[in-house]
Amino acid sequence: MTKILCPFCLEPLEDGFHGDCPHCGRSLENHNPEGALPLGTQLGERYTVGEYLSADGDGLAYRGVENETRRFVLIKEYFPVTLCNGRSPEGALMPKEGREVLFKTSRMDFQDLYVDLKNLTPATGLSQILDVLEENNTVYAVEENEKGMTLTHYLSLRSRNLTPSEARTLLQPVMEGVIQLHKAGLIHRGICPDNILLPIDGSARLTGYGTLALRTGGSELKSQLYAGYAAPEQYSAAEFSGRYTDVYALAAVTYRLVTGQTPVAAPQRKVRDSLESAHSLENGVPTYFAQVLACAMRLDPAKRMQTVPELMSALTDPSVANAMFERGDNQISTKKILGASMVVIFVLAGLLLWSLLAPRGSEEQTAKPTPTPASAAGAGEASSSDSSDNSDLLIVPDLVGKNYATEIKNSDLYQKYRVVMTEDYSSEVEEGCVISQDPLAGTLQTEETPIIQIVVSKGPNLVEMPNIVGFTQDNAIKLLDAKGIQYRMEIMANDGQYAAGCVAKCELDGQNLEPGRKLDTGNVIVTVYIAGERDDSPTVSVQPAGDPDAASAAPSPTPAA
Repeated sequence: MTKILCPFCLEPLEDGFHGDCPHCGRSLENHNPEGALPLGTQLGERYTVGEYLSADGDGLAYRGVENETRRFVLIKEYFPVTLCNGRSPEGALMPKEGREVLFKTSRMDFQDLYVDLKNLTPATGLSQILDVLEENNTVYAVEENEKGMTLTHYLSLRSRNLTPSEARTLLQPVMEGVIQLHKAGLIHRGICPDNILLPIDGSARLTGYGTLALRTGGSELKSQLYAGYAAPEQYSAAEFSGRYTDVYALAAVTYRLVTGQTPVAAPQRKVRDSLESAHSLENGVPTYFAQVLACAMRLDPAKRMQTVPELMSALTDPSVANAMFERGDNQISTKKILGASMVVIFVLAGLLLWSLLAPRGSEEQTAKPTPTPASAAGAGEASSSDSSDNSDLLIVPDLVGKNYATEIKNSDLYQKYRVVMTEDYSSEVEEGCVISQDPLAGTLQTEETPIIQIVVSKGPNLVEMPNIVGFTQDNAIKLLDAKGIQYRMEIMANDGQYAAGCVAKCELDGQNLEPGRKLDTGNVIVTVYIAGERDDSPTVSVQPAGDPDAASAAPSPTPAA
């Protein structure tokens, strides 16, 4: 028999839900709004529904109780108001006429998201999903309920901004959690102070999970976007979001922590970008730190910092940050860094040459008068000293493009250096050859055994194309992201033979792409066609993340026969 607990004090209720709780005195009458589950509803014979909390485009949220363990939980019910006509007398959700397929596919997206999160959590920095169950023609996700406060509430209690170091420490577990999400092929799309919890005991955790449709403007659901933290690509269903979308939000939260101001909302920035530098708002924010935030919050996803590990490294180490500043007028470019480095090298080389020639000149000048033994001895000591100083200087050789195994590893040319090798995939550099080095070629080193760090190519990263035809857009995105495959998405006309919002076909260079084909993740972009609603308008291109002009230049595909 199901144990019925008071949703306020967790004590057993022998007489059910009516009157007042005999233990805490709280009213057990149902005050949840019409359409929501009544107070005391039992789900799966495991959970008791408590007070209604809130609603969004995905559904309704309630306080709840896990009956067996007698602990509080959060319960989220899939209930898309734009697709539903309410409940039947038995409590089952009723989709609107003509919206049955979209209701079902959106429900699948909701269920798949929370099943993936249940399998992924517990994890550092992520609120745990405890259970996912089906009932009432819908899906319920059960989440842990930690005691604490939101980051929004915490900031309202503070009298000063956080320092960059404090901000990094506070957000580190959240960033680590987002990295785990991305490895699993999931994108949060709703990172903001409202969705970061600070438990009484423990580190910060990210919550506020939602489906792609919930966090995309103009989608079939009532969208939920957080002004100042939502990336610009989230404001249109015709644009594509990715890992860089969460990078934008994490940088925006960091900006809020160190400046005390919410960033200018993305739509306003696209009209006139008036986002001020974090350094100009708060002098205690280092210039490099402010530049990293600006780089991670660029409006163009293709020019934005792409991954959370990059953001974490750049916010921690100024040298890493400088190496990443590749694009943008408000950033220090690599060309400028190289130019400055070359100026320094030439100056040092000139000084070196002068120091080598100086003793000879002094000897010629002193040859006319016969030097005293003392002066000759002094000149000899100076010459010896200069020679000793200059012999310690080594110029870093150029290793880029050389084969590590045959030209570097056992070569006598580089015995004076300690070469540290790491590997990475590259579509441009031949396998086994050096992609990059640090320090740059030509840099002067004074250490006895200078260290040169090199990255050696493993060749192209080849992965098999998964079979995603028939998958929902959200699930297709998760699979492609997990494999690292680059892609653009286009909405195609649907004559009724496809499920709306699902993958109809995939193409590469205009040709049908069969599952199982090996793809170079760094050198190809797959076109994924998403079926629109029946009798949809002509094809609308979704701008790819890596090529801002490709969408407008690409021809519209012919509607499927």
